Parts: sequence; C-alpha cells; structure tokens
Amino acid sequence: MEASGFRLKLFLFLFLAVMFLATVVFAHLENLDLLDAFYFSIVTVATVGYGDISPRTIEGKILAIALIVTGVGTFLEVVAGITQVMLRRRDKEVRAEKLNMILGLFFSEIGTKLLGTLSEADPAPSSRVEVFSTIGDWDDQRFKKEMDGVSQHPYRVDAVRVDLKSLKGFLERKGDFLLRLLENPIFLEHESFTELLRAIFHLRDELLNRDDLQALPGPDLKHLTGDMERIYGQLSGQWLLYMRYLHNHYPYLFSLARRTNPFNRTASATIHD
Repeated sequence: MEASGFRLKLFLFLFLAVMFLATVVFAHLENLDLLDAFYFSIVTVATVGYGDISPRTIEGKILAIALIVTGVGTFLEVVAGITQVMLRRRDKEVRAEKLNMILGLFFSEIGTKLLGTLSEADPAPSSRVEVFSTIGDWDDQRFKKEMDGVSQHPYRVDAVRVDLKSLKGFLERKGDFLLRLLENPIFLEHESFTELLRAIFHLRDELLNRDDLQALPGPDLKHLTGDMERIYGQLSGQWLLYMRYLHNHYPYLFSLARRTNPFNRTASATIHD
C-alpha cells in the first residue's frame, strides 16, 4: 500500500471515530436527537457554524472546543487526501492514454508487421495463431482469460521459415524510430514494453553484425531463434493488452486492428461486407 493511501485511510478512520463519538456525546449532553447532534458535529469540524444550533451546557462547550481542535485538522487531512487520490488517478489515466497512443504508433510502424513475420514462422500455428485470429469476436472476459495465460504459452519460431535478410532490412530502417521510443520518459513506468524494445534492438544488432544470413551454422541459427522467440512472446502479450484497450475504449480503432490482425492469414484492411 502506498504511504498516501495508508495516510488517507488512517485519517478517515480517525475522522469517523471523532464524528461518531462527538455525535453520541452531544446528543447526551445537549439533549439533541442523533441527527441534530451529527449535524452540529459536521458544521463544527467544517468551520461553517450556521448558528442555528450551539452548545448550552458547560460540558457541551468544552466538547465543542475539543472537537474544533481535534476534528478540524482531521477533516482537512481527509479532504486533502481525497483530493490527492483523485488527482493521482486522473494523472494515471492521462499517462495511460498517452502510453496507449504511443503503443498504437509502435504497432502501426513495427509491431504488427514483426508479429506477423514471427507468427508465420510458428511451427505449431494451431496453438496461438488460430486462437488469436478470432480476436475480433472476443468479449472482455475472453481477453482477460487469454491475457492471464499468455505468459504460460511456449512461443516457438522456426528460423528457417523467416526471411532473415528482409527482417534485417526492416529493423535497420526502423532503428531511429525504436531509439525515439526508448528515449520517451513515459516508458520508464512500463517495464515490460521497455524490455520488449531492448529485445528488438538486440535482434536488430545481431542481424546487422552478420554479413551473410543465407548459410548460418546451426548453433548461430539457434541463437537467433532464441532472440526471435523472446520477442514473439513479449510482443504477443503487448499486442493483447493493446487490443483489449482498443476493444474497450476505441471501437473504430479496434475495427482496423482486427482487420489487420497479424495472426490471421486472410486478414485485409479492405471491407468486403
């Protein structure tokens, strides 16, 4: 639990305890019903003081003084804490919106094509490709189910089925774009996506440092396969997160994303019906 959250709960508990105690004691000392006693306690700690109810007994006046001293500070702490929580929640929503905008740009420029390339080289396409190809028909519960199990699936790539020369040229052309993404401070809070970018950069560097990709020895091809499988798994998880976000918030963007689904071999942006 964050310190601010614990502080808010603590002062909220103290405030409710003070209000409960003040209401009961005021009702007894001033011969008020519980509603009037609660009302008087509220206007006292809120420093409103309408003047329609005031303590008449000495004990009631002493209690009012104690309530002002203890209750006002507690009340202000609660108000400040709630305001802080609301502002932080709003800031979190704004940052999430910005993050997903950048994720959309990433998949438009790199992610969708790269994921399509790796999924086409999946030696067991029925395991994930057939599942993800139906994503356009999912509801939120199905998204949640698949996201919960995405890390458990072994993502495999048959490197022989990958056009390494074409992949090398593609990643080389996107080098500046990837670098700008890594420099964006908003991704400092999104560790999993940052790890994905590092994995893509690593594969890019591996390919750029090989002059001949046509006749790689077995151990070297196995090494590149591991790099691609790492990206395949991480990229699939990020794609699911982004697709769920579009599904829940931007149906028109989700419409295009489902029509360009990298797991669907017959996908087409063109609408035929």
